[in-house]
Amino acid sequence: MTTAVLPVADRILLTVDAAAEALSFGRSTIYELMAAGVLPYVKVGRARRIRRTDLEAFAAELTAYTG
Repeated sequence: MTTAVLPVADRILLTVDAAAEALSFGRSTIYELMAAGVLPYVKVGRARRIRRTDLEAFAAELTAYTG
């Protein structure tokens, strides 16, 4: 049995790498945004995941962000 990998647009939770790729940012920038509280995330164990809806909301507000 093989596991199908969903495209980023179909995932509910994204890894830091997937979020960085979706936004065309570096991983460190994503971590900085999360640490600053600008980009919300959920933590399960040691894994951090970003909700697709939070990523889309962040992208929609980028013109207003001056970080």
